[in-house]
Amino acid sequence: METRDYIANSAEAPRGTLAQLFLDCVDRFGKEVAFQTIREDGSFHGTTFREVFDRAREVAGGLRTLGLGRGDRVAILSENRPEWSQVDFGTVCSGIPLVPIHTNLSSGQIGYILEDSGAQVIFVSSLELLARVAEAQNTGARDLKIVLFDPLPEGGDGVMSWTEFLVEGRKAMEDTSEDEFRRESLMVEPDDTTTILYTSGTTGDPKGVMLTHNNLFSNVRATAAVVPFDQTDGTLSFLPLSHSLQRLADYLFFDSGMTITYGRSMQTVPEDLRIARPTKLVAPPRFYEKSFQKVMEQRGLKGFIVRWAREVGEAWADEKLAGRKPTWILRLVYRLAYRLVFSKIHEGIGGRAVFFISGSAPLAPEINKFFYSAGIMILEGYGLSETSPVATANTPTDFQVGSVGPPIPGTEIKIAKDGEILIRGPQVMKGYFNRPEETAKAMSEDGWFASGDIGEIDERGHLRITDRKKNILVTAGGKNIAPAPIENQVKGNRYVDQVVMIGDQRHFPALLVVPAFEALAPWAEDAGIKAETRRHLLKEPRVQALMQKEVFGCLGALASYETPKKLGLIEEEFTIEGGILTPNQKVKRRVVRERYGPLISRLYDSANREQTVFVDGD
Repeated sequence: METRDYIANSAEAPRGTLAQLFLDCVDRFGKEVAFQTIREDGSFHGTTFREVFDRAREVAGGLRTLGLGRGDRVAILSENRPEWSQVDFGTVCSGIPLVPIHTNLSSGQIGYILEDSGAQVIFVSSLELLARVAEAQNTGARDLKIVLFDPLPEGGDGVMSWTEFLVEGRKAMEDTSEDEFRRESLMVEPDDTTTILYTSGTTGDPKGVMLTHNNLFSNVRATAAVVPFDQTDGTLSFLPLSHSLQRLADYLFFDSGMTITYGRSMQTVPEDLRIARPTKLVAPPRFYEKSFQKVMEQRGLKGFIVRWAREVGEAWADEKLAGRKPTWILRLVYRLAYRLVFSKIHEGIGGRAVFFISGSAPLAPEINKFFYSAGIMILEGYGLSETSPVATANTPTDFQVGSVGPPIPGTEIKIAKDGEILIRGPQVMKGYFNRPEETAKAMSEDGWFASGDIGEIDERGHLRITDRKKNILVTAGGKNIAPAPIENQVKGNRYVDQVVMIGDQRHFPALLVVPAFEALAPWAEDAGIKAETRRHLLKEPRVQALMQKEVFGCLGALASYETPKKLGLIEEEFTIEGGILTPNQKVKRRVVRERYGPLISRLYDSANREQTVFVDGD
C-alpha cells in the first residue's frame, strides 16, 4: 500500500460563533421538538427549539443575578439531560465558558478541576453528585454557588434549586427585550473561549483544553458538509456530553433540526434504542463491541445460523467494499441471511438506522465489516478534544473499513518523521488553560498540533491510526509493537470481550483477556463442564485450552517479535466504575498494569516457561 505524508481538504470551513448557530436554529426550527426524554411508560416529553431559547435566556439571566459576566467560568456535573444543553446554550449566549466535569470522577478530581478552572458556579444533576461536590469543597475546593437540577430537599442550605434559578433569571431579563438579548449574544467573538474541557488525566493532572466559539462552530459546519444530517433524522444521546464527541455531535444534530432523545441511563441504552428508534447515532467502539458479542453469543441452531450469516455477510461485504457487484447466487444467499439474522439486529436498534458514527478509540475492522454486512454503516472518524474534536471522517460516499477517513473541510494532516499525526485547521484548540509551556509543546508556531497518535495516509487519502504514541511497546530487543491493531484482531473472536496487550521492555508480548462469558459459559455447559463461578470456569483446563486456541488462532500473520506468547484470563469486565475505562470508554493501560501486576509477573516468570495460560488471582 502506497503511503504519503501530507493530505489536506482545501474546502473552506465557515467562521462564526455558537451563539450565531444557536439563534439561527431557533429561528429555523422554532416549534419543532429539539430535545426529548423517555418517560418510564415509554412515552416522550419534548422541548421545542423555542422553549430551549427561553430556558437559555433564563439561564443567562440567572447567571447575571449570581454576579457572573463575560469571561467568568461555570462548571456542570451532570448526566445527559435537557438541562445540560439549556445551561450550555445559556453560557454560550452570555460569553461565559462552560467547564464540563465527568460524573464518574472522585471528589478529589472534581475539586482539582474546580480550583484549576476558577469556576464560580456549578450546576449539579443529583443529590449523589451534590454530595461529591460538598466533599470536594470540604477538602479545599473553592467556595461555589450551586444549582441543583433534581428536586431540592428541605434544608439544602447554600444550594439553589433549578426552578428557583430560572425564576430569578426570568426576573433579571424583564428589562431586557428579546432583541436586546439577541444583540448581546451576538457580541461574542469567534476567538472567545466558550468551553474548557479537562482531559482524563491518566498520566498526571488533567489539562484544561480551551476551545473557542469558532473551533466548535467551524467543526460543526465542516463535518456537516461531508456527513449528512437533516430534520427527518432522530438520535439517542448517551455518550457523556462532558466528552467532546457527543457534545459536537449534539451541536450537529441541533443545527440540522433533528430531535435529540436523552436516554434514561447507560444501563437502559438497549431498551432506549428500541424506543427512540434513531436513524443516526454516535457511540464509542465499546458499544459496537458489546453489540457484536451479544449477536455472536447465540448457541445451538441459532448460533450455527448466526455464524453462517456472518460468513455470507463478509463475502457480500468484500465485494461491495471493493466496488464490485456480488454474484446473483451471493445476492440470493445474502437476502436469506439478512432475513434470518441481520434484520433482527436492525429491529434491536429501532429498525430505522441509516448510519452510525464511531469515535474516541479505534474500532476493530472485523466488527465494522460485520455491521456493514448487516446493512449498518459505521462511519469511523478521528480527532481529539484538542481538535474540537473532528479532524477526519469516513462519509457515506467515501467509506473505507479500517481507516478513519479523509480530512474534513479546512483541515490539513501531516505525518511527522517518527509517524506522529500532526493536525492543522480552524478546529485546533486555543491552548491549555493556564499552561503556556504545555501548549507550546503540543502546538508549533505555525499552527500544527501534535496529536500523540501514530498513523499513515493511504493511497486514497484516508488516515489510518496505528496506535497512541505512548502505547507503543518496545521489547527488550528494541523492537516497536503497536498493540491496537493486534488487539482489534482478537476482539473479532466471539469468545473475547476485552483485550489488552502488554510487553513493554519484555522479551515477548502477552495478552490480558476478559472472555465473553455470555458465549463461554454455554460452550462449557455443552461440554459438560460445571462451574459455580467465573473463576472456577476459567480454571478449567478445557476452557483454558479453548481460549488459547481461539485467541492465538485469530492473530493472523505477525512477525515473531510481535506475536503474543502467553495469555492471562481476567474474570472482571473493565468498566468506568471500576476505574479502568475512561468516560469515553478507552482502557487506562497504566491502571491495568498496576491492578494486574501479580498476573503479569506470573506471565513473565521464567519458572513458568511451559505454561501458556494464566488466571488472575491464582
